[in-house]
Amino acid sequence: MFSNIGVPGLILILTLALIIFGPKKLPEIGRAFGQTLKEFKKSTRELTDDVMKDIDDEKKNLTK
Repeated sequence: MFSNIGVPGLILILTLALIIFGPKKLPEIGRAFGQTLKEFKKSTRELTDDVMKDIDDEKKNLTK
């Protein structure tokens, strides 16, 4: 997704974000983004664990 941006594009995006949001808002936005990413990873991990548990249960039922 971001492989075509490159370093100059990334610097431009960060500069625009700094201009638009200001230096006081950027840490808050970064924390909110990090928290959202953390919750998303946790949810996908739980979903994967549930699916794997169901698969293991089905395998046990088939071998009986």
